[in-house]
Amino acid sequence: SGSPLNMGCPLSPGVPSKGEAETFKEQGNAYYAKKDYNEAYNYYTKAIDACPNNASYYGNRAATLMMLGKFREALGDAQQSVRLDDTFVRGHLREGKCHLSLGNAMAASRCFQRVLELDHTNPQAQQELKNASAVLEYERIAETDFEKRDFRKVVFCMDRALEFAPACHRFKILKAECLALLGRYPEAQSVASDILRMDSTNADALYVRGLCLYYEDCIEKAVQFFIQALRMAPDHEKACLACRNAKALKAKKEDGNKAFKEGNYKLAYELYTEALGIDPNNIKTNAKLYCNRGTVNSKLRKLEEAIDDCTNAIKLDDTYIKAYLRRAQCYMDTEQYEDAVRDYEKVYQTEKTKEHKQCLKNAQVELKKSKRKDYYKILGVNKNASEDEIKKAYRKRALMHHPDRHSGASAEIQKEEEKKFKEVGEAFTILSDPKKKARYDSGQDLEEDGMNMADFDANNIFKAFFGGPGGFSFEGR
Repeated sequence: SGSPLNMGCPLSPGVPSKGEAETFKEQGNAYYAKKDYNEAYNYYTKAIDACPNNASYYGNRAATLMMLGKFREALGDAQQSVRLDDTFVRGHLREGKCHLSLGNAMAASRCFQRVLELDHTNPQAQQELKNASAVLEYERIAETDFEKRDFRKVVFCMDRALEFAPACHRFKILKAECLALLGRYPEAQSVASDILRMDSTNADALYVRGLCLYYEDCIEKAVQFFIQALRMAPDHEKACLACRNAKALKAKKEDGNKAFKEGNYKLAYELYTEALGIDPNNIKTNAKLYCNRGTVNSKLRKLEEAIDDCTNAIKLDDTYIKAYLRRAQCYMDTEQYEDAVRDYEKVYQTEKTKEHKQCLKNAQVELKKSKRKDYYKILGVNKNASEDEIKKAYRKRALMHHPDRHSGASAEIQKEEEKKFKEVGEAFTILSDPKKKARYDSGQDLEEDGMNMADFDANNIFKAFFGGPGGFSFEGR
């Protein structure tokens, strides 16, 4: 409606008239109704070329571009439409919607407020204003949670914000970065790849691709991506820091490995400790560093510290077989057999190899042995004691705990000493007989092997050892 003049359409000869522009617009509308947005775009463009000062043509082309998901281009058209006519409500709505889709919630709010100035009760503007406020709130919460390292919550907030701002690269990148920090690398990679498909020079997306590789301990490849990101955006702080960390971590780890190979365990320990301080977010590399330091500690015979290091490695990566094996060996060396069995069971469930089965079996035997009486301990000798040492130990202990020696003591002490006297005799019976000793040492079940000590008489052993009734007496002592 209105004359060609006030629509700003030239009336020079040979130039399309307002009538033609309107025809193009009508054809555009028909294609738009059929959801053929590419054809609609072409006709709206012809209408604009025919009549470049008509706000509604730009408005229609903006709507079409929005349907095609091209919000940045749509934003240009929507802005042009309200420049031509500041009272164009649908133009302001579309501009706001584009801003919001691109993650610009503040600018979007201003557009929706302008609509409400023109049309106080516009329901769409009222709803969109609420949506823009929600996005601002999600951004605010995400920023706080990122500082608190609650990356799961940041991903949740970005997912909510992206429902209103599907074209916002910033939100997608923050989400991808947090997914990488949570160890969800395939998801993070796919978000970054989607962005790079649309914009191959996006420094943020290149940074996230590098970050995933870095956290998967592919440090050299990661550095390449960080360098590429810095080429696109030389002042990209995160890429710069990640690049620096990646190089430092690689160098420190390699220096630690070199010191370890050369047998310089003290230096290796220091280097691995320094490497662990570089980046607490790099879970996979830090798990390896803890395990390596655990190996160093076990070489330095600091077994409890070695166990702690392996436990830290497992906390970071609970599928890390090498850390379980190293910890299990330390448990064996410190006679914590139940823990060793638990670790070897976990390893064997994960990787059913002959070696792992044997390790588990050995630990189970040691556990069984640790639960029965330790005859070496009872006699006070070590496991490699000679026959002679075993005899001497028996003589000493049998005399020390003989009931006659404690006949004047309280009933409680008498009972305790009698029990010890019996145990000493039992220990001597087993350890002084080569066959029984071999079976005992190998952890075969003593009960099953006919070594039932229930009807055993310690006095008979004592008499046989000291040569009959007259061979020894406590009387007069």
